[in-house]
Amino acid sequence: MLESDLNLIRDAALEAGKIAMQFYRQNPNQWDKGGGQGPVSEADLEIDRMLQAEFSKARPNYGCLSEELEDNPSRCETDVVFIIDPIDGTRSFLNGHENFATSIAIARNGVITEAVVHLPAKDLTYDARLGAGAQLNGKKIVVGINNKVRGARILASESQSNPKLWSGAVPPIERHFRSSLAYRLCLVAEGRFDGMMTLRPTWEWDVAAGNLICTEAGCDVKTQDGINPIYNEKKPIMNGMIAGNPTIVCGLLNYLK
Repeated sequence: MLESDLNLIRDAALEAGKIAMQFYRQNPNQWDKGGGQGPVSEADLEIDRMLQAEFSKARPNYGCLSEELEDNPSRCETDVVFIIDPIDGTRSFLNGHENFATSIAIARNGVITEAVVHLPAKDLTYDARLGAGAQLNGKKIVVGINNKVRGARILASESQSNPKLWSGAVPPIERHFRSSLAYRLCLVAEGRFDGMMTLRPTWEWDVAAGNLICTEAGCDVKTQDGINPIYNEKKPIMNGMIAGNPTIVCGLLNYLK
Protein backbone atom coordinates (compact mmCIF):
# COMPACT_ATOMS: atom_id res chain seq x y z
CA MET A 1 0.00 0.00 0.00
CA LEU A 2 1.36 3.42 -0.99
CA GLU A 3 2.37 5.59 1.96
CA SER A 4 0.34 8.79 2.21
CA ASP A 5 2.04 11.99 1.12
CA LEU A 6 1.73 13.49 4.60
CA ASN A 7 3.33 10.45 6.23
CA LEU A 8 6.06 10.52 3.61
CA ILE A 9 7.07 14.11 4.25
CA ARG A 10 6.65 13.79 8.03
CA ASP A 11 9.01 10.80 8.13
CA ALA A 12 11.46 12.64 5.87
CA ALA A 13 11.36 15.75 8.08
CA LEU A 14 12.12 13.66 11.17
CA GLU A 15 15.07 12.08 9.37
CA ALA A 16 16.25 15.54 8.33
CA GLY A 17 16.13 16.55 11.98
CA LYS A 18 18.43 13.69 12.92
CA ILE A 19 20.96 14.87 10.34
CA ALA A 20 20.71 18.47 11.53
CA MET A 21 21.37 17.44 15.13
CA GLN A 22 24.55 15.62 14.09
CA PHE A 23 25.94 19.00 12.99
CA TYR A 24 24.23 21.16 15.64
CA ARG A 25 26.75 23.09 17.77
CA GLN A 26 29.57 21.17 16.03
CA ASN A 27 30.89 24.12 13.98
CA PRO A 28 29.89 22.73 10.56
CA ASN A 29 31.46 24.09 7.40
CA GLN A 30 29.58 27.12 6.14
CA TRP A 31 29.78 29.78 3.45
CA ASP A 32 27.77 32.70 2.12
CA LYS A 33 25.62 32.06 -0.95
CA GLY A 34 26.04 35.64 -2.13
CA GLY A 35 23.45 37.96 -3.56
CA GLY A 36 22.02 38.67 -0.13
CA GLN A 37 20.81 35.07 0.22
CA GLY A 38 22.63 34.47 3.48
CA PRO A 39 24.62 31.48 4.72
CA VAL A 40 24.45 27.80 3.88
CA SER A 41 26.14 24.94 5.69
CA GLU A 42 27.17 21.39 4.99
CA ALA A 43 24.18 20.31 7.09
CA ASP A 44 21.75 22.07 4.70
CA LEU A 45 23.26 20.26 1.75
CA GLU A 46 23.36 16.83 3.38
CA ILE A 47 19.70 17.15 4.36
CA ASP A 48 18.80 18.26 0.86
CA ARG A 49 20.59 15.27 -0.70
CA MET A 50 18.73 12.89 1.59
CA LEU A 51 15.36 14.47 0.81
CA GLN A 52 15.98 14.45 -2.94
CA ALA A 53 16.92 10.76 -2.81
CA GLU A 54 13.89 9.79 -0.73
CA PHE A 55 11.37 11.80 -2.71
CA SER A 56 12.65 10.89 -6.16
CA LYS A 57 12.38 7.22 -5.19
CA ALA A 58 8.96 7.48 -3.53
CA ARG A 59 7.32 9.96 -5.94
CA PRO A 60 9.33 10.04 -9.20
CA ASN A 61 6.52 11.86 -11.01
CA TYR A 62 6.51 14.84 -8.60
CA GLY A 63 8.50 17.98 -9.28
CA CYS A 64 10.74 19.64 -6.70
CA LEU A 65 11.58 23.17 -5.62
CA SER A 66 14.26 23.42 -2.94
CA GLU A 67 16.27 26.32 -1.57
CA GLU A 68 19.49 24.36 -1.99
CA LEU A 69 18.74 22.74 -5.37
CA GLU A 70 19.43 24.36 -8.73
CA ASP A 71 16.01 25.28 -10.03
CA ASN A 72 14.64 23.08 -12.80
CA PRO A 73 12.07 25.00 -14.89
CA SER A 74 10.32 21.71 -15.73
CA ARG A 75 8.77 21.77 -12.24
CA CYS A 76 6.34 24.41 -13.55
CA GLU A 77 4.98 21.82 -15.97
CA THR A 78 4.27 19.39 -13.12
CA ASP A 79 0.93 19.42 -11.27
CA VAL A 80 2.42 18.19 -7.97
CA VAL A 81 5.62 19.61 -6.47
CA PHE A 82 7.63 19.22 -3.27
CA ILE A 83 8.65 22.60 -1.81
CA ILE A 84 11.60 22.20 0.56
CA ASP A 85 13.72 24.24 2.90
CA PRO A 86 16.28 21.83 4.42
CA ILE A 87 17.06 24.25 7.26
CA ASP A 88 14.90 27.34 7.64
CA GLY A 89 16.76 29.65 9.99
CA THR A 90 20.30 28.63 9.01
CA ARG A 91 21.80 31.58 10.89
CA SER A 92 20.03 30.47 14.06
CA PHE A 93 21.26 26.90 13.49
CA LEU A 94 24.86 28.05 12.99
CA ASN A 95 24.71 30.23 16.10
CA GLY A 96 23.65 27.26 18.19
CA HIS A 97 20.10 28.51 18.77
CA GLU A 98 17.04 26.26 18.74
CA ASN A 99 14.77 28.19 16.36
CA PHE A 100 15.52 26.38 13.10
CA ALA A 101 13.33 23.97 11.18
CA THR A 102 13.03 21.66 8.24
CA SER A 103 10.06 22.80 6.17
CA ILE A 104 8.45 20.50 3.59
CA ALA A 105 5.24 21.09 1.65
CA ILE A 106 3.46 19.56 -1.31
CA ALA A 107 1.70 21.86 -3.76
CA ARG A 108 -0.96 20.69 -6.20
CA ASN A 109 -1.73 23.14 -8.99
CA GLY A 110 -0.42 26.03 -6.89
CA VAL A 111 -2.21 25.08 -3.63
CA ILE A 112 -0.43 23.55 -0.63
CA THR A 113 -2.15 20.29 0.33
CA GLU A 114 0.30 18.68 2.81
CA ALA A 115 2.83 20.33 5.08
CA VAL A 116 5.32 19.56 7.85
CA VAL A 117 7.55 21.87 9.88
CA HIS A 118 9.93 20.05 12.22
CA LEU A 119 12.16 21.73 14.83
CA PRO A 120 14.51 18.99 16.04
CA ALA A 121 16.24 21.03 18.77
CA LYS A 122 12.83 21.75 20.32
CA ASP A 123 11.27 18.35 19.56
CA LEU A 124 8.34 20.05 17.82
CA THR A 125 6.60 18.71 14.73
CA TYR A 126 3.78 20.67 13.13
CA ASP A 127 1.79 19.14 10.28
CA ALA A 128 -1.36 19.69 8.27
CA ARG A 129 -3.34 18.26 5.39
CA LEU A 130 -5.77 20.35 3.40
CA GLY A 131 -9.22 20.11 4.95
CA ALA A 132 -8.07 18.02 7.92
CA GLY A 133 -6.82 20.62 10.41
CA ALA A 134 -3.36 21.30 11.83
CA GLN A 135 -1.47 19.51 14.60
CA LEU A 136 1.52 19.98 16.89
CA ASN A 137 3.04 16.68 18.02
CA GLY A 138 -0.23 14.96 17.16
CA LYS A 139 -2.55 17.37 18.99
CA LYS A 140 -4.90 19.78 17.22
CA ILE A 141 -3.97 23.46 17.23
CA VAL A 142 -6.08 26.56 16.55
CA VAL A 143 -5.41 30.25 16.01
CA GLY A 144 -5.79 32.73 18.86
CA ILE A 145 -8.91 34.83 19.36
CA ASN A 146 -7.46 38.34 19.85
CA ASN A 147 -8.84 40.61 17.12
CA LYS A 148 -7.31 43.96 18.07
CA VAL A 149 -4.27 45.23 16.17
CA ARG A 150 -3.37 47.66 18.96
CA GLY A 151 -1.09 45.76 21.30
CA ALA A 152 -1.24 42.58 19.21
CA ARG A 153 1.73 40.27 19.64
CA ILE A 154 3.16 40.08 16.12
CA LEU A 155 6.22 38.14 14.95
CA ALA A 156 8.24 40.39 12.65
CA SER A 157 11.80 41.55 12.12
CA GLU A 158 12.87 44.97 13.39
CA SER A 159 12.95 46.30 9.83
CA GLN A 160 9.15 45.99 9.64
CA SER A 161 8.93 49.01 11.95
CA ASN A 162 10.36 51.27 9.23
CA PRO A 163 7.71 53.96 8.53
CA LYS A 164 8.61 53.84 4.82
CA LEU A 165 6.94 50.42 4.59
CA TRP A 166 3.57 51.79 5.69
CA SER A 167 1.19 54.19 3.97
CA GLY A 168 0.32 55.91 7.26
CA ALA A 169 1.36 55.21 10.83
CA VAL A 170 3.23 52.07 11.78
CA PRO A 171 0.65 49.74 13.40
CA PRO A 172 0.72 49.86 17.23
CA ILE A 173 1.79 46.28 17.77
CA GLU A 174 3.99 44.47 20.28
CA ARG A 175 6.78 43.10 18.10
CA HIS A 176 8.48 39.74 18.72
CA PHE A 177 11.00 37.82 16.63
CA ARG A 178 11.98 34.28 15.64
CA SER A 179 14.51 33.70 12.88
CA SER A 180 12.60 30.99 10.99
CA LEU A 181 9.61 32.18 8.94
CA ALA A 182 8.20 28.65 9.01
CA TYR A 183 8.35 28.63 12.81
CA ARG A 184 6.75 32.09 13.00
CA LEU A 185 3.78 30.84 11.01
CA CYS A 186 3.47 27.76 13.22
CA LEU A 187 3.56 29.83 16.40
CA VAL A 188 0.67 31.88 15.06
CA ALA A 189 -1.19 28.70 14.10
CA GLU A 190 -1.04 27.41 17.68
CA GLY A 191 -2.21 30.73 19.11
CA ARG A 192 1.00 31.68 20.91
CA PHE A 193 1.19 34.91 18.92
CA ASP A 194 -1.53 36.97 17.28
CA GLY A 195 0.10 37.22 13.88
CA MET A 196 3.24 37.39 11.79
CA MET A 197 4.34 39.58 8.93
CA THR A 198 7.20 40.04 6.55
CA LEU A 199 6.97 42.89 4.07
CA ARG A 200 9.89 41.99 1.88
CA PRO A 201 10.10 39.54 -1.04
CA THR A 202 9.62 36.07 0.40
CA TRP A 203 10.79 32.77 -1.08
CA GLU A 204 8.17 30.05 -1.41
CA TRP A 205 10.23 27.46 0.46
CA ASP A 206 10.33 29.66 3.57
CA VAL A 207 6.55 29.84 3.96
CA ALA A 208 4.84 27.07 1.97
CA ALA A 209 4.48 24.54 4.80
CA GLY A 210 3.71 27.17 7.43
CA ASN A 211 1.03 28.66 5.20
CA LEU A 212 -1.07 25.48 5.22
CA ILE A 213 -0.48 24.84 8.92
CA CYS A 214 -1.76 28.37 9.57
CA THR A 215 -4.85 28.17 7.38
CA GLU A 216 -5.80 24.74 8.71
CA ALA A 217 -5.60 26.18 12.23
CA GLY A 218 -8.07 28.93 11.27
CA CYS A 219 -5.71 31.70 10.21
CA ASP A 220 -5.95 33.95 7.21
CA VAL A 221 -2.74 34.13 5.16
CA LYS A 222 -2.20 36.84 2.55
CA THR A 223 0.61 38.52 0.67
CA GLN A 224 0.96 42.20 1.48
CA ASP A 225 -1.09 42.82 -1.68
CA GLY A 226 -3.98 41.16 0.14
CA ILE A 227 -4.15 38.09 -2.10
CA ASN A 228 -3.86 34.38 -1.38
CA PRO A 229 -0.35 33.04 -2.04
CA ILE A 230 0.10 30.83 -5.11
CA TYR A 231 2.90 28.28 -5.17
CA ASN A 232 5.24 26.72 -7.72
CA GLU A 233 5.43 29.97 -9.65
CA LYS A 234 8.07 30.39 -12.36
CA LYS A 235 9.82 32.88 -10.10
CA PRO A 236 9.21 31.30 -6.67
CA ILE A 237 9.01 34.49 -4.68
CA MET A 238 6.02 36.43 -3.36
CA ASN A 239 5.41 39.95 -2.13
CA GLY A 240 5.71 39.34 1.59
CA MET A 241 3.24 37.61 3.88
CA ILE A 242 0.83 38.48 6.69
CA ALA A 243 -0.85 35.77 8.78
CA GLY A 244 -3.14 35.65 11.79
CA ASN A 245 -6.81 35.45 12.54
CA PRO A 246 -8.81 37.14 9.74
CA THR A 247 -9.51 40.30 11.77
CA ILE A 248 -5.84 40.86 12.61
CA VAL A 249 -4.78 40.28 9.01
CA CYS A 250 -7.43 42.69 7.71
CA GLY A 251 -6.36 45.29 10.26
CA LEU A 252 -2.68 45.05 9.31
CA LEU A 253 -3.50 45.24 5.61
CA ASN A 254 -5.48 48.42 6.26
CA TYR A 255 -2.30 50.04 7.58
CA LEU A 256 -0.64 49.25 4.23
CA LYS A 257 -3.38 50.83 2.10
